[in-house]
Amino acid sequence: MPHAAPATRSPAVLLVEDDAALSGYLAAALRGKGYQVHCATDRASALVCMEQPHAPALVLLDLGLPPHPSTMREGLQALQDILRTQPGTKVLVLTGQDEASAAHEAVRLGAFDFLTKPAALDALLQALQRANLFAREEARMVLAGETRLSITARILEGPKEAGAQVEEQLLRRSLAGASYNVTEAARQLGLAREHVYYYMNKYGIRRPD
Repeated sequence: MPHAAPATRSPAVLLVEDDAALSGYLAAALRGKGYQVHCATDRASALVCMEQPHAPALVLLDLGLPPHPSTMREGLQALQDILRTQPGTKVLVLTGQDEASAAHEAVRLGAFDFLTKPAALDALLQALQRANLFAREEARMVLAGETRLSITARILEGPKEAGAQVEEQLLRRSLAGASYNVTEAARQLGLAREHVYYYMNKYGIRRPD
């Protein structure tokens, strides 16, 4: 079932992590930032969550899952199963510092982005915020009958660069649609005004004369 949560609902994220201490820490931190957090410890429990009527549009997935936590095999399979169940899901994968090839493979398979463990909380929150931005825009486009926004990360340039290109286009379109009223654009995007100003500065976007 496609994600169709109303814009006013707090963003929901599925946290797939078998380390109880890390899962508890991340869940508490995300709830403190307003996220609805669902937790799973393996591929099977993650899929149970994703098969629910209002499945989370965001997933934070550790690739090292049981029964093979020392390899990325189970995590990559979980990624594919999640996207097969809910194709529009934005999946952020967590990988070890020596697992760049696995991260690139995850992006090739459809992951939205990846973070290297141990990921700083600020970086994780920023990545989730951007993923939520895309998820909300895709939901809006579906409701408006528009073509679903598709993001294909270019491995050689990296997923962050590919995502930034669409991020800029989305921001420019939202600002233009709001006649460059930052408050209105922020409301439509579900961002704080200061974040819109940050992205405008980041991409060199200026109000037309």
